[in-house]
Amino acid sequence: MARPALLAPPAATPGGPPPDPADAPPRPRRRTAPWPYLLISPAVLGAAYLLLYPLLRALLISVQDFGLRQLILGGAEYVGLENYQRLLEDPRFWEVVRRTFLFMAVNTVLIMVVSTLVALMTERLGRRARTLVLGSLVLVWAMPVVAATTVFQWLFHSEYGIVNHTLVRLGFGSYAHYPWFAHGDAAFAIVVALVVWQSVPFAAITLYSALTTVPAELHESARLDGAGGWRIFRSLTFPLLRPVFLLVASLEVIWTFKAFTQIWVMTRGGPGDATTILPVYAVQTALAGQHYDLGAAASMVSVVLMSGVLVLYLRRLLRQEAEQ
Repeated sequence: MARPALLAPPAATPGGPPPDPADAPPRPRRRTAPWPYLLISPAVLGAAYLLLYPLLRALLISVQDFGLRQLILGGAEYVGLENYQRLLEDPRFWEVVRRTFLFMAVNTVLIMVVSTLVALMTERLGRRARTLVLGSLVLVWAMPVVAATTVFQWLFHSEYGIVNHTLVRLGFGSYAHYPWFAHGDAAFAIVVALVVWQSVPFAAITLYSALTTVPAELHESARLDGAGGWRIFRSLTFPLLRPVFLLVASLEVIWTFKAFTQIWVMTRGGPGDATTILPVYAVQTALAGQHYDLGAAASMVSVVLMSGVLVLYLRRLLRQEAEQ
């Protein structure tokens, strides 16, 4: 004869009330196995080391008297916030900060506008044309930064650049042998064009992917009500995809704020300081006179400023999500 199960819940009698769930025995808690955490721990520790160690090392150097002698022989002395005081009292530093925010704002606005237009255009293309546009964007995105910067240097070369040659052929004779990189405004505009050209593919593909999630029935209903393209985008598409637009804008703020390779390869921050932003200023300060302490302090100020901008973006994003 089979033995009844221990602590079995009472069976429901026909026509009677169902058994009370409180009478059921408590289920034993499942213990989480440590193996998943052990498997991902090498990747987590490696990423933490690669991300946190340079930041902490730069923070330590920024509060020390750290020059070429200390780099070779060691023995750096602690000086507290003296490096930050010297940095904040430098008028050139504040000029660089102003130029950095101008550079970031111009690039971010242009990237978002051009990317949105490209995404909207791609959504309306046929299958073959859409595949061609998306493939071209991926190829531009995959191009190495140094290679793209070198191409732009050739395009605007004063003697052999195709831009000068084309302008002269169009009747603008004053641009013959025009030295683009010898004029501050021209060099700044070329760097902006390069950064925008490199950043548009990611933003455009991301926004296009988001546009495909908007139901076509909403657009058809809006057109039947007499709404035009701009009204549909402003009142329907953008409100639905606002978190995606803010996320892309936040990423572009980060990438343009730390645009160093393009400027360093193309102009080294020149002519004068026309294209010098905070990352370039930090390297110039560290390498020109071996003031690694001031360069580290400038880097930490850059981190603080960029973090402040991101906090403002995230607060706005969270506030809009709460309103929705």
